[in-house]
Amino acid sequence: MAIKIVKAEFITGATGPESYPDEGLPEIAIAGRSNVGKSSLINRLVNRKNLAKTSVTPGRTRQMNFFLVNDSLLLVDLPGYGYAKVSKDERASWGKMVSRYLTGRKPLKALVAIFDIRRDPSNEDLDLMEMVSDLSIPPIIALTKADKINRGQINRRKSEIAELLDLNPSDLVPFSAETGLGKWELWKAILERVKAGGLEDEK
Repeated sequence: MAIKIVKAEFITGATGPESYPDEGLPEIAIAGRSNVGKSSLINRLVNRKNLAKTSVTPGRTRQMNFFLVNDSLLLVDLPGYGYAKVSKDERASWGKMVSRYLTGRKPLKALVAIFDIRRDPSNEDLDLMEMVSDLSIPPIIALTKADKINRGQINRRKSEIAELLDLNPSDLVPFSAETGLGKWELWKAILERVKAGGLEDEK
């Protein structure tokens, strides 16, 4: 399976409903801990090197960034969580910002929750999954940095993390921004939620 990406662009950054883009296109939110690889995942999905800005310093993204893909859907990069040097006030602000978006945004079709395949889900990760479950938002689980371990370990870690999340291992997608592993599987899962007309299979 391959998706032809002909256009991908940054639309706007937002901290609340007053700065969200107009409703109309389906949206896929992307969430994860600071420095887990959200920006790199977005860049690999849309075949761009620097569409989503990456940083070696965790906690840099303080707003929700909306990216338009093929004029058909929006990928929404949520601020990372769990960075120890961020103040309690900033963490509380993150929670309110993200909760308000997840609970009130009608075009939201699914959330891609990103976990580092080498590490067990943190308490913050589990809190996110609980929030998503309570809101009945269909989750898509991407296990990033899969290139950092060998293939035999990938299947083992996939099963272990699935058990911790009380999910079926088939619901988890090992992913590598470096090699492209899992890219098309992730797009397939997204398209199943979205049915976006501008993202046809590449011939």
